[in-house]
Amino acid sequence: MRALVACSGRVLMNEGADLRKKVPKGTNMQYILTGFTHDLGFRVFAFERIGEDRVRTAFSVRADLALARKYGIRTQELPLLCRSVLEQRDGSDTERIFTYTEAAMSLRANLCAVEAAAQKRKPPRRPASENVGAAWRGQA
Repeated sequence: MRALVACSGRVLMNEGADLRKKVPKGTNMQYILTGFTHDLGFRVFAFERIGEDRVRTAFSVRADLALARKYGIRTQELPLLCRSVLEQRDGSDTERIFTYTEAAMSLRANLCAVEAAAQKRKPPRRPASENVGAAWRGQA
């Protein structure tokens, strides 16, 4: 299973994550953000799913703003992350209200930390050769 996590403008894939379910192939559904509201420390994002038959179905995803700050998630990243919750669900219409969980936020923070550490590493220096400075030193 794959979990999509956006870090620094890029989408990372985590092959071993089991927090989200794969959407079956051939499913042609789109999720459109229609707005958001605030509810006691949560930001509630409203989405509409447009199915293959072009029928619109309303969904909402709640995200705890205190937890988002704790895990270093910027507010402008939340709509995309909440949409990924909807895209990774099993496809049944029995549940229409979801929560972007602390476990998903923690997974995203860990993957972003790994990416940042990988970008921070400097490439190994090339060893100095014996000819360094030979042009200006002259022959010895």
